Amino acid sequence: MTPSLSSHQPDAITWLQTTYRTLLPAAAAQGRLSVFDSVTQPGGGPPRHVHLDADETFVLLSGDVSFWLEGETLAKGPGDTVFVPRGAEHTFQVVGTRPARMLTILNPGGFEGFFAEMAAGAFRIPQDMADIITIAERYNLTFTGPPLAVN
Repeated sequence: MTPSLSSHQPDAITWLQTTYRTLLPAAAAQGRLSVFDSVTQPGGGPPRHVHLDADETFVLLSGDVSFWLEGETLAKGPGDTVFVPRGAEHTFQVVGTRPARMLTILNPGGFEGFFAEMAAGAFRIPQDMADIITIAERYNLTFTGPPLAVN
């Protein structure tokens, strides 16, 4: 295996209430992982879902987030880390009045392409869920329920 130095310059993309910057694309890590930085606005968060083939780790840099992981709710803030093993149903919602910034690490990588497709298509939830589900299948993502209720 040859080490890789990434010269990737992250471009920001926005989908719904979140801005994403891919810091380390899967291609620069031989597919083993990807890392992205995201800023999600208060009340924002994805529908409940499962990554069938990837572990996901969230590192909270700012803001307050309510994570839901397989039926358990976890309140997390700056400096906290949440690990979601592949196959575990989960979601989150930014709570309070400030946006939340997180680093997200997926192992293996490649999921960053999902956000690029969502932003390019300007897909909306729940109006465009049929199209979102079709695209999600290519990224081994299954939706299992709605987003958390807005607090």
